Amino acid sequence: MSIFRQKALEEIGRRETKPMFVEPTPSSKEFGINVFDRRTMRKYLSPEAYHAVASAVDDNRKIDRKIADQIASGMKTWALERGATHYTHWFHPFTDATAEKHESFLDRAKDGSVFEGFSGNALVQQEPDASSFPNGGLRNTFEARGYTAWDPSSPAFVFDQTLCIPTIFVSYNGEALDQKTPLLRSLQALDKAASDLCQYFDRDVQRVNSVLGIEQEYFAVDEALVRARPDLQLTGRTLLGHIAAKDQQLEDHYFGAIPPRIMSFMKNFETEAYKLGILLRTRHNEVAPNQYECAPLYEEANLAIDHNLLLMTLMQRVAAKHNLKVLFHEKPFGGVNGSGKHCNWSMITDTGVNLLSPGRTPRSNLQFLTFFVATIRAVFEHHHLLMSSVMSLNNSLRLGASEAPPAIMSIFTGSTLAETLKSIAERVSDKKMTPTEKTELKLDIVGKIPEILLDNTDRNRTSPFAFTGNRFEFRAVGSSSNCALPMMVLNTIVAQQLIRFKAEADALIKKDVKKDEAIFQVLRKFIEESQTILFEGNGYSEDWKAEAAKRGLRHVESTPSAFKAFLEKNSINLFTAIGVMTEDELHARYEIFNEIYVKKIQIEARMVGDLAINHVVPTAIRYQSSLVKNVTGLKEILGKDDFAELATPQLQSIKKIGGYIKNIRQLVHNLVEERKKANSIEEFSERAQAYTEKVLPYMKEIRLHADKLEQIIDDEMWPLPKYRELLFVR
Repeated sequence: MSIFRQKALEEIGRRETKPMFVEPTPSSKEFGINVFDRRTMRKYLSPEAYHAVASAVDDNRKIDRKIADQIASGMKTWALERGATHYTHWFHPFTDATAEKHESFLDRAKDGSVFEGFSGNALVQQEPDASSFPNGGLRNTFEARGYTAWDPSSPAFVFDQTLCIPTIFVSYNGEALDQKTPLLRSLQALDKAASDLCQYFDRDVQRVNSVLGIEQEYFAVDEALVRARPDLQLTGRTLLGHIAAKDQQLEDHYFGAIPPRIMSFMKNFETEAYKLGILLRTRHNEVAPNQYECAPLYEEANLAIDHNLLLMTLMQRVAAKHNLKVLFHEKPFGGVNGSGKHCNWSMITDTGVNLLSPGRTPRSNLQFLTFFVATIRAVFEHHHLLMSSVMSLNNSLRLGASEAPPAIMSIFTGSTLAETLKSIAERVSDKKMTPTEKTELKLDIVGKIPEILLDNTDRNRTSPFAFTGNRFEFRAVGSSSNCALPMMVLNTIVAQQLIRFKAEADALIKKDVKKDEAIFQVLRKFIEESQTILFEGNGYSEDWKAEAAKRGLRHVESTPSAFKAFLEKNSINLFTAIGVMTEDELHARYEIFNEIYVKKIQIEARMVGDLAINHVVPTAIRYQSSLVKNVTGLKEILGKDDFAELATPQLQSIKKIGGYIKNIRQLVHNLVEERKKANSIEEFSERAQAYTEKVLPYMKEIRLHADKLEQIIDDEMWPLPKYRELLFVR
């Protein structure tokens, strides 16, 4: 056994006798105590300053710099009382994490004394170095200027003695260098389009918010074992490793009793999350061993995404106190379920109405159908783009497996609701409806939707985009990803269809068609155009793949091919027309996606080669040498016949091991050569394709041979912690 694996197991054994670190769950009085929310603002800001922030959030009004000084003063006073010593602009670059540059509150006075200072300028804008972040060609390496600008719609918070101010991140010329800026633009577009359409049903509606609840899946592994696995440390997943004899096949972990050590960890990070205003509601075991899930109450989409990223950071910090490592990688262990983020998305008006929830009257149900069908039409038209928005190297390992939806977009509505849509399409014609037809349609179909959904709506876990009673659940998002990108795409495509719906209905109304009838006619058209995206069956089946192809639904063939969806003419027209992204910003993202994809495979390929040549092969040779020594000894003490009988298994093992060693060395050599060829390709998009076609297959083959050796070699000699150790926290 390697010294690292041995030390890890010994450390775990010693640690079991120590008491666990436990904190009590906070009361509701402690909720949000580290957040500069509206409740806190009222205490620390003047009425004028408070109104300025509220107007910025509610009405998208700009905050005057003089008022910003007042806000900064109140925010600083509060933050110092909460123990903050520094402040930072907290933003979302195109990396796997958030970014922050800390500045001390301390400043020097003219007389040499120091004081705590924080101006409105420091609150509103900072200038971090933009050249070192992924930018996709929007910036030259020598052009360092980038600006962070305060996002008042996401409250500032104190974390680890630092006042964190959520911001956007843009270039000197104003191009978005982050994931939040396009998200905010899409939220504004959806708000405008949805509010305009709501005027058909309720003229009191002034604003519509996109709301989101993010279910977060993750693995929790002993930190000592992770330290003994270089692949887990550097890539977040096991690049080698044979599946354990027992994993998830007995289905005994799912919703089972939470292990005491994990429960202690959960209580601790929930406590800290509550203080940061993150209202976690559920926790449970997931399907795979050591896999768990937590989920908050839904909230405004921008805030929900900020909270999710903050929660991921918080979980890692708290896990260290429990000698645990949280793995957010989509597929950290081969052969068992991977992890995702289930994004529960809907739209809620400022009058408190969920637009994807049917009401008690035919009119409210007609409103529901309008937004429901417009969303379906949006996903149909841009199904490939929406699925492409969740593609990454990590998520490509998960999608299509038994725990995740396939890489083909479809929508599940429930069979009864699907029949309702079909009935509307069949009963509404371009011709004027009679009063009897209108009455029957409203009473027999539209009026009964609440009862239909109450008793007949079920979930389909194989569907990437499923309606679950009052929201759509987008299940294809990866567990390590920032939800801003897929939610930006979803908001944008829905905004486009809401605008189109209203334009077509308005055109009919101008032709003297009654409003309700005009709405029904557009509903019929939208349903007919998008019905091929509706699928109620098993998304894992081979039959569905063939059926989807017949329907014209595009399958994501590879991750690099998915990135191209952002440069298709239809996508460029979509984002530029709605005002969410410019063509230059889209091209930049395409370059960034490919660059990140290539670099991640580079790291993994190097790691596979290192593990194979420096860990697995030397161990195999040592074990092979011990067998050779054993065979030599047998030959000396046994007769010819006995030797032939008793030494045959060892000789066969020696030969097998030799074959695996030879294959691994050759495969690693081939892997290195293919990497060199790929790295010589200048364009990242072409390089990404080369890595996909030429490098990844060698990585899979190397793993196959290494895992065979793991089954042969003496357990005491194997250098890496095995799945049976990693997947069962002790």
